[in-house]
Amino acid sequence: MARLVLDTNCFAYKDKYYQQIHGGGMSSAFTQVLASIYMLEWEEHLIQHQAKHGEIYGRNEHGHLRTCVYHKPTADPYYLPYTSDHSHKYHRNIPYNALIRAARLCSNVHDFNLERTRIDVSLLLGQYPPKIISKQFLRFFQVNNAMSVLAELNADTYQRLHQKLINQIALNEKQLNDKAKNPVKYPPVLEKKTWDRTVINLRYIYESGPIASFSHKFYSWWKKHYRYPESAVKNKTVRLKSKINRKLTNYLIRKKPPRHRLTLKKQKDKQ
Repeated sequence: MARLVLDTNCFAYKDKYYQQIHGGGMSSAFTQVLASIYMLEWEEHLIQHQAKHGEIYGRNEHGHLRTCVYHKPTADPYYLPYTSDHSHKYHRNIPYNALIRAARLCSNVHDFNLERTRIDVSLLLGQYPPKIISKQFLRFFQVNNAMSVLAELNADTYQRLHQKLINQIALNEKQLNDKAKNPVKYPPVLEKKTWDRTVINLRYIYESGPIASFSHKFYSWWKKHYRYPESAVKNKTVRLKSKINRKLTNYLIRKKPPRHRLTLKKQKDKQ
């Protein structure tokens, strides 16, 4: 199957039809998966070699292993733009989660501070309001009891924060680990989905502008008209979930060439 996909990798460009005979385009989903398979095989041999010989690759500074966030030189810093047509709850979580990632990867408080500055600038370039960035940064240090890191770059407090976040397993990571223990015995297809009859999940299409405050208005309407003592749904909980609109690229960009480009023209016999 892999050979079939690689041998029939074709594309159209400027009214001409081309076949790629070597490699594959990285925009192809299959090519990315195939590259990950090769990397997995190489990394498994590397890890086995390291475990056998007691080796570790890293930056040693006076007997201490130093780690930090790697940024690809050719990649621009990018986060979900604040002007995108998403609910603002997604934007609020981005600064907070970016600091969690930085604190997990940076073993030195000064590297963490540089990464925090980089995140701040990247979010500003994404048109995030400075007030929201500062509020979420402050929430991160307050929740993790690390205000001294924000105020004076306290190295001891940061080391405790660093170790705490490294050992802290996210809920989705724990669920994935549980499912990966024995996928043959417990296939995901046969997994029973928990259904809470007390929860009503509703979806609506989110749009910036007047509809941005729809969720707040809906909950106030729900509380006023359905949560009264005699109501049959007074014990029900409503979770309003937003869906995003289709982007302009879905309407204006055609990924598949027109039919006349995909049809081979028959050459007329020379007379």
